[in-house]
Amino acid sequence: METSKLVMPTGQLAACDPFVYLPDDVAPFRTAVLPGAYTVAVSVVEIEHKDAPATEEPHYRVAAARVLVTGEEVASWELALTGDQDLHDLGPDEFFGYGVDAGTGCFVDASAAGSFGPFDGTDDDVLLDAFYGPQSGNPLVVTLIDPSSQATLVAFASGWGDGAYPTWVGRDDDGRVAAFVTDFHVVPSGDETE
Repeated sequence: METSKLVMPTGQLAACDPFVYLPDDVAPFRTAVLPGAYTVAVSVVEIEHKDAPATEEPHYRVAAARVLVTGEEVASWELALTGDQDLHDLGPDEFFGYGVDAGTGCFVDASAAGSFGPFDGTDDDVLLDAFYGPQSGNPLVVTLIDPSSQATLVAFASGWGDGAYPTWVGRDDDGRVAAFVTDFHVVPSGDETE
């Protein structure tokens, strides 16, 4: 598990593919938290193939990313919604999530979404350089800091790559927000392990 610090000036959490959707297409979740600094924990799993040769390098994937809001145990989960999303519009096994087209997800305070770019693949792309530049070491998690507001953006590899991924709001026994978790569908559910 890798951890980083998410600084949110307004508490309006947003999740997206930063290479594709920042700064213009970011909508915060309707569930907000108090402004502050929160721990982001990224769960990394090693993927093993039963027929892989013993000399093959380990293969790692980000299975989930969590914003820890409190230390309280989560008692219930609900889908994190943005804008006018309505759970009644979903069919069985459907979810609202954010689209990923560059193999990357992130958490950021929506008010600071425009502070980190441009992420356009040019030589000035600080996020691309942090992930893949000569000094990067190819990390699975990267944190950028906006020098003016001190807000941070925490970016991470997105499971199997491109797709759509749900974020969940975890609430404690008193209904307070304890965590947000993006599930990258790496760990199979009970039905899928058969």
